[in-house]
Amino acid sequence: MENKIPVICVVGPTASGKTALAVKLALKYNGEVVSADSMQIYKDMDIATAKPDTEEMCGVAHHLIGFLPPSETYSVAQYVQDAAAVISDIHSRGKVPIIAGGTGLYVDSLLNNVTFSESNSDEKLREELRKKAEIQGAQSLIDELAQFDPESAERIEPNNIKRVIRAIEIYRTTGITMTEHNRRSKSIESPYSAVKIGLKAQNRQFLYDRINMRVDIMVKHGLIEEAKAVLSQPCSQTAQKAIGYKEIVPYINGEAELDDVLEELKKQTRRYAKRQLTWFMRDEHIRWFDIDMYENSDSLFKDACNYIDEVWRR
Repeated sequence: MENKIPVICVVGPTASGKTALAVKLALKYNGEVVSADSMQIYKDMDIATAKPDTEEMCGVAHHLIGFLPPSETYSVAQYVQDAAAVISDIHSRGKVPIIAGGTGLYVDSLLNNVTFSESNSDEKLREELRKKAEIQGAQSLIDELAQFDPESAERIEPNNIKRVIRAIEIYRTTGITMTEHNRRSKSIESPYSAVKIGLKAQNRQFLYDRINMRVDIMVKHGLIEEAKAVLSQPCSQTAQKAIGYKEIVPYINGEAELDDVLEELKKQTRRYAKRQLTWFMRDEHIRWFDIDMYENSDSLFKDACNYIDEVWRR
């Protein structure tokens, strides 16, 4: 433990207040924020991804935000490598790295020190599998994966075609399943000592109301204009997954009313929040705080600090 880098991790679903809490913790513990959001990495995609602005950052340094053009792809392997370098630098300067974000795969892969064998790639195979998914449907790939790696087939979300293809590719090129690869990777001890804080709501509707309100605020701040600008330029498959753009396309094309596409956007964001909760709730090391049980953010912050101090005293 003495040789490990102490980090604070703030996770949870979208609109739960992760950024605000992370900034407060950074100010108290002399920290810097390391984003764990797979969409905030992109330039120009500010409103849809709820990227914190200068005022929200309160002078706290934020890393791995807005550094990549939307045209470029970015993998979890790249994130782990980049985040590890940033965390090492923050720690070397006597500060506390504070990881904040809702991309569970990023958080888990980083903190569990998962290693990735990106060298075992076969672009021809990937293209064949992509075509198969287009012709026969995503389920055909999941069925194929289940034949040799049922755990991955069960774990990976059906709509995450890229991840399903990668799991098949790993097995085809190495003879080792993704499940076994992850198991071996996790056997390597993590260099981090993490205090994990999770934000959720006891009343799910409380969170959903916050999501609905956030979408309305995004529209006022220029979401439609941003969507038009982003979609008018080349976008990678990764960037295209961002919730907030594809839902608005029917309105931009004159095929639907604004109210209808915004309702769809709210619905998809609520579904995303539910998936995020499902992912993080599996982690027994996360200490959860129900945001709807607090009168204000200060009382939540106080309890979070008490928990951090308690863990660090052990």
